Amino acid sequence: MIQDESPSINKPDKTWNHKAPVIFSPVFDWPPKPLDALNSLTKKWVTVTRNTLFLIMAACTYNYFLPQLSDMKTLSLDWILPMFLRNAAFLVLVAGGLHLFFFTLRMQGKKLKFDKRKELEKSKKFTFRNQLHDNIFWSIVGGVSVWTCYEALYFWAVANEVVPTLSFSEHPVAFFAWLVILPVYASSHFYWIHRLLHWPPLFQRVHRLHHLNIHIGPWSGLSMHPVEQVIYMSSVLIHFVIASHPVIFLLQLYTRCMGPAFSHSGFEKLLVKDKSITDSADFHHQLHHKYFECNYGTLDTPWDRWFGSVHDGSDEATKRVQERRRMMYKNRKQNVS
Repeated sequence: MIQDESPSINKPDKTWNHKAPVIFSPVFDWPPKPLDALNSLTKKWVTVTRNTLFLIMAACTYNYFLPQLSDMKTLSLDWILPMFLRNAAFLVLVAGGLHLFFFTLRMQGKKLKFDKRKELEKSKKFTFRNQLHDNIFWSIVGGVSVWTCYEALYFWAVANEVVPTLSFSEHPVAFFAWLVILPVYASSHFYWIHRLLHWPPLFQRVHRLHHLNIHIGPWSGLSMHPVEQVIYMSSVLIHFVIASHPVIFLLQLYTRCMGPAFSHSGFEKLLVKDKSITDSADFHHQLHHKYFECNYGTLDTPWDRWFGSVHDGSDEATKRVQERRRMMYKNRKQNVS
């Protein structure tokens, strides 16, 4: 069992900035709030967010950084290796840039930081006895490899006309519809595969590697067992059966692979001269890394609320989740004996 090592939200600590409760997207509120729902679905595409960053990166990759389709008709290291190196460079740029900003140069100090500790851990539980080195290793050697495999397989299938695709000029409405649908779909997929990964046999053999990170940083996001990375990124398989533009495929892949660098950064927002530039981490997932058996999904869908696994950051929720976890571990021990 992994120990609960992070500072309690019940202790007075001015660096633990978030105020409960955690608020879910209004898309599924009842009674419906149409204007709030529309604003939630569209705001992330018309303001400075990680989503707009990844959309720009996806469009640039599609137009400038991919081989010719004719070259991708045959799986070959001649074009797959440069793809791997490009993806590794993207991850270093995003995760490495955030780590440099938040942890190395400490450009923001502790402002809007969820965990009061400055440094990541150095412990024998990590590969190389160093959390940062461990996280970089698993993110690149495992994460970028799996990421590249999905991307190479998709574009090989596109080149051989095995999967359906849509052009923007002929189907602009479908392109924008995908932008609206993707966050809800990805959030739902994440909730269910995350619940699966917390099944004890999978947790101990696979997901535990990711949960070694309690004081999380940008490189912690994609630091997973390769089996988990395959499962985690499998949401992109929908594009193998339902037609979409390749930019949408790349967008979802980038959201899955580079988005965690933001969501695990440990800081609620990225500030420059005390001015908010963009959202970064979210308290909802920070609580998951602290208490483990709660907040399996994201704020885009209320699966946690519907299935009673939500921790909204309140003292009452902390007590409820701790009791729930105690009973879960007790039942597991009884089943083993």
